[in-house]
Amino acid sequence: MRPIQAELLDGGALYREVVLGKLAHARESVWISTANVKAMYVEQAGRFVPVLEVLDTLAARGVALRLLHAELPSRPFRAEFDKRSRLVKGGLELKVCPRVHFKTVLVDGAWAYLGSANLTGAGLGAKGEDARNFELGFVTEDFDVIDRVTALYESVWSGAECRGCRLRAVCPDPIVSEGVGSAKKGPSSGVRLGQARRLVRRRRETPG
Repeated sequence: MRPIQAELLDGGALYREVVLGKLAHARESVWISTANVKAMYVEQAGRFVPVLEVLDTLAARGVALRLLHAELPSRPFRAEFDKRSRLVKGGLELKVCPRVHFKTVLVDGAWAYLGSANLTGAGLGAKGEDARNFELGFVTEDFDVIDRVTALYESVWSGAECRGCRLRAVCPDPIVSEGVGSAKKGPSSGVRLGQARRLVRRRRETPG
């Protein structure tokens, strides 16, 4: 065990430091992992806007954005996503892995948040102190911590973990190609995540 420099945060301090302090000012990259994804709101220029507006602004500046999540994003999040062509065209890359439960925000490969809060209003969003979840997390610039978090993130993102995954048969959209092992597809949700870099709507057939 070795000492590291880190700051423990809770509640609204997580929102202010992680989202307003670091994520919104990223210069090169933002990698987010979360179990749940909802249409959370954040403060920008004196008003509350969807977090996707902040991400869209970052994408316009050339910041590389990744979102790794365990469940289908909420309908309001998907509706907001669809309005932003830059994100839809790949400005925000999304992949799903049902086993993802670690919550992290990696900014510019040099700063990391690790904790309990999801990418939701009650987690990392701007909800009031009397409505938000009770959350804890720490932030650090420790190189070893960042390297280990980055390694796990990249391993899941690249599909390296898919090959030996015992849940692959029930995974809705394995990250690796179907040629590596086999996967049974569950009922269609109308939204395909995983290999795609965007949320893809399947066209519905009209009755003949």
